[in-house]
Amino acid sequence: MSLSLDPTDIKLLSLLQEDASLTTAELADKVGLSQSPCWRRILRIQEVGLIKKKVALLDPEKLGMGVVVFTAVNLATHHGTTLQDFEQQVAKFPEVMECYTMTGNMDYMLKVVTKDIHHYEIFARKYLAQVPNIREMHSSVAITRIKDTTELPLATQLG
Repeated sequence: MSLSLDPTDIKLLSLLQEDASLTTAELADKVGLSQSPCWRRILRIQEVGLIKKKVALLDPEKLGMGVVVFTAVNLATHHGTTLQDFEQQVAKFPEVMECYTMTGNMDYMLKVVTKDIHHYEIFARKYLAQVPNIREMHSSVAITRIKDTTELPLATQLG
């Protein structure tokens, strides 16, 4: 099922990306609708799967998890189920916040969050490096968080 988005839908999605705790009444007021039509639009958007889930975004630094490490991984082989096996193993590690297949020199890029560099070393040695078929890993520690968002660029891409 596909959905054609109009400017009001895009505004609703943008508002929900900023603050999913807004009530239907607050959303309706901000987009210039009454509550019922606003609620129906949100339901329609949810039914087609544009909203995957609603979550609380935690502050990693206030929770003592301020170290972000980007780890590039290259596998030794790419036959059979080796890619799938690696992906399933990595998905089990809570420290791995994101994992992407890559073009270029590396097969995967992982975003890893830990308490400190010592905990990253423990994670890398004890867990990640033990995943079968890894040929090489290259880690880059993030120094300063310049931008960190979960909001998609709806207005510039869909508007």
